[in-house]
Amino acid sequence: MADSSKPRVNRRNVLKSSLALLAAGTVGGLADAEPEIKNVNTASSPSSLKITDMRYAVVVKPGPSPCVIIRIDTNQGVYGLGEVRDLAGPQYAMVLKSRLVDENPLRIDYLFQKIAQFGGNARQAGGVCAVEMALWDIAGKVYNIPVYQMLGGKWRDTIRIYADTTESEDPAEYGRRAKERKASGLTWMKMDLGIKLLDGMPGTVTQPPGMSKWELRNQPHPFVATEVTDKGIDRMCEYVAAVRENIGYDMPLSMDHLGHIGVKSAIRLGKAFEKFNLEWMEDVIPWYYTDMLKEITRESPTPTLTGEDIYRIEDFETLCREHAVDKIHPDLATSGGILQTHRIGDMAFRYGVPMAMHFAGTPVSCMANVHCAAATRNFLALENHSLDVPFWQDLVNGVEKPIVNQGYIKVPETPGLGITLNDDEMKRHLKPGTGYFEPTPMWDEAQSWDDALFS
Repeated sequence: MADSSKPRVNRRNVLKSSLALLAAGTVGGLADAEPEIKNVNTASSPSSLKITDMRYAVVVKPGPSPCVIIRIDTNQGVYGLGEVRDLAGPQYAMVLKSRLVDENPLRIDYLFQKIAQFGGNARQAGGVCAVEMALWDIAGKVYNIPVYQMLGGKWRDTIRIYADTTESEDPAEYGRRAKERKASGLTWMKMDLGIKLLDGMPGTVTQPPGMSKWELRNQPHPFVATEVTDKGIDRMCEYVAAVRENIGYDMPLSMDHLGHIGVKSAIRLGKAFEKFNLEWMEDVIPWYYTDMLKEITRESPTPTLTGEDIYRIEDFETLCREHAVDKIHPDLATSGGILQTHRIGDMAFRYGVPMAMHFAGTPVSCMANVHCAAATRNFLALENHSLDVPFWQDLVNGVEKPIVNQGYIKVPETPGLGITLNDDEMKRHLKPGTGYFEPTPMWDEAQSWDDALFS
């Protein structure tokens, strides 16, 4: 720590004193200005801050995947929280520990560049993004300001949420459930509608017989020779019509999970759905088939959207520059974290492309998204998959509750991400056989030595 007994030259005060005479006649002159240094947390010394440890906890919520929360500790007692992308394990983050310890966590962009190569598209980016969230949380706590302010300030005080609801094979029941969701206060709906709802209905889908589940799920769309018939399209329209009849046309309605179908079927569905005035059809084919996406976007009157599996800003820029989709949809836990996603939004704005945000996880990652969305001009709405998880908001303290209130989340004004963990509630939902932020000496040593990007 610095020796407070030694005199130090405060350049801000010198400047203030020198200019005070010039400002004597002004209202609220420089002599009355309070130095920004006042906002620094006096319990920390930013220049000597060091990362000392990194640990994790795994909580289980209803649904297909556990959620991994990481904690980065420092030598001054300030810590940061981050969350690994859903469906990914703690190893994606913990492999980075050896490259972070002893570093100053406030060098956020530098540390991101140091570890960025260990991320990848979709869940492989989860560790890098979790670390990045935690670094911003530390920075906000040290400087005693919310994360959004460090991104340039906020465009909005509340963040609009959109969500889907439980599917049903009965269109009328699907519509009723959508009506209940609207009644909860949501102002934007999404519905999952795929060709799996056509199973057992002859004449609705043309597909080679005998294809394995692996082929149908893991082969990219152009390689499964699957097309929807007119009968199938008419049936799918019945579901959309039922939802629209129940929620009306005043609120946006989006669509996801069409299934692995061909380009021409996606175009035909886009035309059939025109009368329902959808906000988008999501992930109609893999995002990297740029020319195919352009064809669908050009031919379909229903807008297109993609992005939740994209890691690099360069790939988002290709989609925006080529206008291959109408809207982009990054997942902050995949797209590089808070700062990179903010930069993706700014880039997309220059091309006239709006940005919605994909999210599935705990309130830790949710608040990272909220701060990014608040500071990003072309933001539309943030997804939430946990509206039906009864303990979801109880996992954290420090924010106004209910966290999702009448379809919006209030942007926190407290330092960092604005949350602390509710340890008791977290421990009640730990993944069986795992501990709660226990020491991780097994990750102290580097697991690989491939840090050089070029030679």
